[in-house]
Amino acid sequence: MTLLKVDIRKKLSEYELEASFEVSSAGFALLGSSGSGKSMTLKCIAGVETPDEGIITLGDKVLFDSSKKINVPSRRRKIGLLFQDYALFPNLTAFENIDLICRDKERTRGLLRRFGIENAADLRPDKMSGGQCQRTALARMLASDPEVILFDEPFSALDNYMHTLIEREIMDLLDSFEGPSILVSHDRNEVFRLCNRIGVIDKGKLTGIQDKEDFFNSPLSAAAARLTGCKNITRLRSDGFAEDWGIRLNIPSGRIPEDIRYAGFRAHYFIRAGKEEKGTPGVFEAEVVRVIDDTFSRVILFRQKGNPVNTSDSVLTYITDKNADIEDLYLKTDPSRLMFFPR
Repeated sequence: MTLLKVDIRKKLSEYELEASFEVSSAGFALLGSSGSGKSMTLKCIAGVETPDEGIITLGDKVLFDSSKKINVPSRRRKIGLLFQDYALFPNLTAFENIDLICRDKERTRGLLRRFGIENAADLRPDKMSGGQCQRTALARMLASDPEVILFDEPFSALDNYMHTLIEREIMDLLDSFEGPSILVSHDRNEVFRLCNRIGVIDKGKLTGIQDKEDFFNSPLSAAAARLTGCKNITRLRSDGFAEDWGIRLNIPSGRIPEDIRYAGFRAHYFIRAGKEEKGTPGVFEAEVVRVIDDTFSRVILFRQKGNPVNTSDSVLTYITDKNADIEDLYLKTDPSRLMFFPR
């Protein structure tokens, strides 16, 4: 199986991008917030952008090597990149956009059939729906017979229904594709459904790569935990005091490892406590800030009563049943569910 190796650096306006990883099969994701450097990493791999230094190889082929002044043009890299804005030629029809790459009209018609867009063959992008544009872009990407496929937030411009349909098509594509693939996203659910390995990019730095299950169960950093959906994160002192939350935690081992700086707790893991437990380590006397009724649940934003810290991290999130009572609310953390991070 072909191995894609990436080890690059590039100076950007707000930070320096540093990415080093290897991909040998479909199902690798780069997860990060907007502006973290995810899309730039893909563009450097595809040859649309040029790193300042580093090396990119695909199997035994060197695509980029700053020390040897090698920079293979994007058209010769055999890498398919699906842009989030589709990047279709506006003056060409769906058929022409695909055939420009394919140069085989029968195969072009086959790709139109594969993605169910025969009825859009004669339409230009401004006359197509978002789903038709996305399918045309997918077909055009495959027309080049890529050895690597890259997806740059491929669902960002789609409504929920079309998102579901296109996601299934990409699942089918990944199941049959034998080369490396990378999905860039800020959506943890997309990543969980589509990928097996996940790397986190935070302000240009690739902070760790984990298998999917480990990533969601034991994230390596506070930034990674936020990306998995953990809404409650605090700075943590060595004595177990949660500085942002304003309480002392009940630490399983009784001691905080020397390198630990943060703690996290998921919103749906809180346990109701009795008033008599007030003041016990890990127990909140909750001062409700806001109640948000979701479709099937109730989201309660609260602070520890009397907490002098007034930041976004001092407001915690508790997710519970739709009609849960909020009077005299005391909540406690399960020590075994606490997560700890060095950064």
